[in-house]
Amino acid sequence: MANLMYDSLKNFYQQFTYVPTVEGGKKLKKYPTYIVVGMGGSNLTPGLLALAKPELQIYSHRNYGLPALPKKTLSQSLVIASSYSGNTEETIDAFQKAVKAKIPVVAVTTGGKLLDLAHKFKKPFVQMPRGIQPRTAMGYSLLAIAKVMGEQSILREASALATSLKSSEFERAGKTLARKLKGNVPVIYASQRNGALAYNWKIRMNETGKIPAFSSVFPELNHSEMTGFDVKETTRDLSQKFFFVFLKDPSDNPRILKRMNVTERLYRERGLSCDVVIVNGKSPLQKAFSSIHIADWTAYYLAKEYGVDPENVPLVEEFKKLIK
Repeated sequence: MANLMYDSLKNFYQQFTYVPTVEGGKKLKKYPTYIVVGMGGSNLTPGLLALAKPELQIYSHRNYGLPALPKKTLSQSLVIASSYSGNTEETIDAFQKAVKAKIPVVAVTTGGKLLDLAHKFKKPFVQMPRGIQPRTAMGYSLLAIAKVMGEQSILREASALATSLKSSEFERAGKTLARKLKGNVPVIYASQRNGALAYNWKIRMNETGKIPAFSSVFPELNHSEMTGFDVKETTRDLSQKFFFVFLKDPSDNPRILKRMNVTERLYRERGLSCDVVIVNGKSPLQKAFSSIHIADWTAYYLAKEYGVDPENVPLVEEFKKLIK
């Protein structure tokens, strides 16, 4: 399965040539608020859409049903039910709840029960290409959701990634970082603005690398989490396995960048392992996906270092069988 994952990453840039089509149901209009309901890799793009266009009112809901918002707010929102497989239990429940409550809803999927429900209730849908893991289908997902929202500027910006993400430098950077991370637990730090990037990094370490990983954001971590790494002899054994990756974006608030630099210095003085990944790019989406692509390759080469399957998630499948 490693070859399938390798091919998915190597050809990731090609996803941005995809032209999504909204089919079925009534023609979609613009909505003041968008609620993306989905789990795991199927709900990783809303944070990136917010990076591309901060004024968007877009929210992620990762649970059964619909978020606890006033009925009027829900009725004026578009619920985007996102499930790559189309069989995600929580997302199907949310879709059905939206239909029952007569709240506008659209499906974004490759097929499965979710697509069947969209046909049954005559709701709009976007059917994406299938055959890869949801976390590696984020190009398809972002384009599909942007199409549903009618965000033409985001679609144009995303299409440019078909060229800029083609470079092999991402693989080289990921392979180098994987060697540093081997034997450690990654903790990914970013500004609050780039919190979605840090979370994406964490998810890739978990799902592809099959290792524990965590993420946190500035400035909040300076008021809480940081104190857990004020290493003393009695706690050194607890701290020595953590490896901190700082995602530094030159366009972040200078005060945030100062906090990053000082935190890194304090950690290094306490013998903690740290590395810096600069968030580079000409546009918000290029910056986001360039960073995430390095994370993808890092996690892939970590999986190879540990001799685990980077493609499948057997623990998740075992869990699903047990809760049926």
